[in-house]
Order: sequence, then structure tokens, then C-alpha cells
Amino acid sequence: MKILIFGNGYLGNRCKDVWKDEAIVSTVHVVSKHDALDEIRKFQPDVVLNAAGIKGKPNVDWCEDHQLETIQGNTLMPILLAQACQEAGVYLLHMGSGCIFYGDSPHEDKAWREDDFGNPRPVYSRAKWAADLVLSTLPNLGIARIRMPIDWKPSESNLIDKLASYPKIIDVENSVTIVDDMIDVFHQLLEKKATGIFHVSNPGTMKHRELLGLYKELVDPNHSCEWISNDDLVAQGLAKKGRSNNFLSNTRLAQFGITMRPVKEALRDTIQKYAEAKKLV
Repeated sequence: MKILIFGNGYLGNRCKDVWKDEAIVSTVHVVSKHDALDEIRKFQPDVVLNAAGIKGKPNVDWCEDHQLETIQGNTLMPILLAQACQEAGVYLLHMGSGCIFYGDSPHEDKAWREDDFGNPRPVYSRAKWAADLVLSTLPNLGIARIRMPIDWKPSESNLIDKLASYPKIIDVENSVTIVDDMIDVFHQLLEKKATGIFHVSNPGTMKHRELLGLYKELVDPNHSCEWISNDDLVAQGLAKKGRSNNFLSNTRLAQFGITMRPVKEALRDTIQKYAEAKKLV
């Protein structure tokens, strides 16, 4: 299988690291259908992965002040890429976000299903949801939503590094995505050319306190932070808008015979590997 990846960033290159010669990362910044179509015709891939997007630096608050750039990267660009893939007859897997959901779902278990309607608030989440609404109507296309990626490889995009750097943290419970598992699931979805929406999150939920407890145990015994409430995040000026906290149900993966490790098992394994990687830095 020959995979063309759009998005020369953290997660796109993590996929390339694992898939090696099977994957090519495009360095083209797509601003028109022809930008993407030229790359597809040049490399002749069997499938395409869109790992490109705008998440803002140092965090998504950036998107609140850069609305048009956010819409361009998270709504318009995926549509242009989808147009090119439809014209070329090539399957597209688009990396979406579970941050389109806020709070508990209306279901008894409080978890959001793949076909539930989003209720996004910030610009970033609205732009991602807008792309999902359009792309989910197309054939030969899949949407893989991830949540708060956790990786053994140190990076400013890694939730471990983010939380470890904050002096004040909210202790909330969420679904999360272990990057090793995500890469494997993406590959299986590409192989199967699976269509529709998929929640690529590890079964179970995680609290920030659990992650940092393992960080203190396995990485830095001297680590400390101040725990604050979710309301304090905005009240103390630490964020412009409240963050998305939710539980995701990933039942559609099972329909394609795809499984992910329980989050508790995968989290400890990942932080153990992260501790070893930090020793080599």
C-alpha cells in the first residue's frame, strides 16, 4: 500500500516514522484543489491521509484571534483535498477531532457516538466540526477523530509534555488517544478503505491526575503542580475559553475488526517508554 500524507507536522511524521517506505509526506501547503491533485498525480498513492490542520501556538486560544487562518486550515483545506481525492478516485482518511463535543452526551453512559451532532464552542472546534459535516457526506472517505494525543516521543504536541509544563492544572476526566495505537488504527482504516466516522480513542477514560501520577512515578519524582477547578481555568486568565471535556464511544471500529488497548494499560506502557526516551535526549 502506498500512502500519501498531507500534513508535514507532528502526527503526520509520526505515521511516516512507523510506516517507513510505505508512506510519503507531502511538503505542499494546499490552498487549492489543484495543489492536492498535482501531488496525487505525482506520487500515484493507493490512499491519502490528511494529517494537516491548524491548532494554534502555544494552544488553541490562538485560533480565537486568527479565525480566518483556522477556518482555512481546518475547514476549507480538508474540503479542497477531498475534492482532489474524489476527482482522482483515491480513498481519503481525514484526521478529525473529538474536541467537537462539550460535556456529557444525551446517552445513558454519557459517551458521544460517532453519529452524534457536535456542540462546539471555540473557533477551533467549530472549524473541525464544519469539515466533518461536509466530508461525512462523501463516498470513499473516512473520518478518524482523535482526542488529546499521548505519545512516548517527547514533543510540544504531546499531552505528557503539555501537562508536565503547566504550574496549574484542572483535574478532568476525558477520552484520550495513545499515538502508537492511533498509528496502527489509521493503517488498518487505510487498508480497509473504511468509510464513515470513527472515534480513535482508547477504551476507558483518564484523569489528568492519573497521567501526572505516572509521570511522577516513572519520569520525575520531583514534579509538582497546583490543581485547580475547570471554572478557574478561564477565571484566572489561563485560557480564553473552556476546554472540551468528554467521553467518546468508539463502537464503529469493532465493525471493521479493529481494537485498541484499554487506556490504563496503554498509558502506563507509553509513559514507561517516554521515560526511556527522555533519558536519551
